[in-house]
Amino acid sequence: MSDMTTIATKLADLQSFQTVLIDAEQTLMSATEDATIRERLEKMLKQDRDNLSDIEQAVTKLGTAAGARDISQKHADKVQAMMAGDELTLFDKFFQLELLKHQQTMTGLVVHKAAQSLDDDLQAAMEPLNKVNFENRAHQEVLKGVLYFVGTREMTGQDPDMGLWASIEQGIAALKGAAGSAVSA
Repeated sequence: MSDMTTIATKLADLQSFQTVLIDAEQTLMSATEDATIRERLEKMLKQDRDNLSDIEQAVTKLGTAAGARDISQKHADKVQAMMAGDELTLFDKFFQLELLKHQQTMTGLVVHKAAQSLDDDLQAAMEPLNKVNFENRAHQEVLKGVLYFVGTREMTGQDPDMGLWASIEQGIAALKGAAGSAVSA
């Protein structure tokens, strides 16, 4: 496979899993009664819909189309089936979402880095992924907090210390500050 085809294939995988993320967030919004968690999911969902457009923009700028790999499509189908099914607890489903966010973040970072190493035009074509990568990384931090809350509730029937949300918000603010510094540098 050529470099362009490999990157196009990874972008197609990224695009496919972005759709899975959106579906999973919609499923989890209707599955949780916690207003704070639902509010965070709503924000994530809005950003992920925008991020899908950014991924599509990178695909268009690349100019080389490819489909998602068969194994990626099988994985996406399996995640969707698990999210729609009743075998996993709510905690398990949020954990799957966090894992998928991590996968998206790392794939996006690697695609962007690969494009940087090839040439300036390709790097410019992959520039829309920067925003997607930073937002996915911030979403991971939010999901860590959700996992603490949902997991503690499932295991104990009680809420964890509410100071946790403040710590998570501080972590996200620091991450956004670092992203802003990196973009302006």
